[in-house]
Amino acid sequence: MNIMTFNTNEELDQIAAGIFASLIQTKPSAVLGLATGSTPIGIYQELIRLNQKGYVSFKNVRTYNLDEYVGLPEGHKETYRAFMDNQLFNHVDIDKANTHVPNGMADDLEAACKEYDEALAKESIDLQILGIGHNGHIAFNEPNSQLHAGTHIVTLKEDTRQANARFFNSIDEVPTHAVTMGIGSILKAKMIMLVVRGKEKAEIVHRALTGPVTTEVPASLLQTHPNVVVLLDKEASTKFHG
Repeated sequence: MNIMTFNTNEELDQIAAGIFASLIQTKPSAVLGLATGSTPIGIYQELIRLNQKGYVSFKNVRTYNLDEYVGLPEGHKETYRAFMDNQLFNHVDIDKANTHVPNGMADDLEAACKEYDEALAKESIDLQILGIGHNGHIAFNEPNSQLHAGTHIVTLKEDTRQANARFFNSIDEVPTHAVTMGIGSILKAKMIMLVVRGKEKAEIVHRALTGPVTTEVPASLLQTHPNVVVLLDKEASTKFHG
């Protein structure tokens, strides 16, 4: 596991985007695992810049997102599909048909989960970007006595809903359920990039990467993966320095 610390978010974003760009330059048909939330926004902005300058093309890239809320209608500004369109896809030369986000509005959510897993089974994600939740969740795989390997429906923990409430008018509008890629699918990625920002994440990322491997801290399972790069801003890295 390679852990890097950055003094500025700009440096972190440039290095992270550079890792993505190098992959795509050497493998134009790369398969990317993507994430939402505030953590990757600067990285996506840097990728847009590199694309618009002609340094990297997304024409043959395929993407799979980690998760989606259940029950938010298509076009709702807080769906993760809308997030990806607004933060990345609408600004680069990607074929939208090659971008995949779980279906949180399916009539049969179980069938939709199975369909997403079947699509993932035919692919091999080259690079998966992850953030980490305050309780150690990755994607929406919440702490539990056991974790799902495949795509599944999850009831969101109250602290996760509270953390996401800033994107909605009130906590009442935050969905109670989500569809999420499972831990097994995430760990199948050839390379995983964990990005963590902010002092409020310092304790949990240190626990996840140096503590026992346990389903009660889902991100700790990253310790079992052979190719993980961790990018920390200065504040998130404080527990790693004594």
